[in-house]
Amino acid sequence: MMKNAQSQYILVLTNVPDQTVATTLAHAIVENKLAACVNILPGIQSVYRWDGKTEQAVEVSMHIKTLSTRYAALEAYLHEHHPYDVPEIIAVPVVAGLPAYLHWLEEQTGKE
Repeated sequence: MMKNAQSQYILVLTNVPDQTVATTLAHAIVENKLAACVNILPGIQSVYRWDGKTEQAVEVSMHIKTLSTRYAALEAYLHEHHPYDVPEIIAVPVVAGLPAYLHWLEEQTGKE
């Protein structure tokens, strides 16, 4: 049975230039309880405009599962430690999920 998450839970997306950066950030994020889990998806192709030109890059995508109450601290951490001048940091609300998983997410991010 799905539990209605009411945007209490979020998925934060960011891309980084390589696996080493992704792994370093992921470990720090989880160890600091900014998120319960980070999925690292290597080898994505990104096409974007930067400085007036269309660019293409191979990047590593990170899917970060956390609580909306942890977002500000997570964003600050990513902004400080991310290698890009203007990193993609996007939060998507989770509208429903397996209750046991959502409970685990709460436990891992320090929620009482």
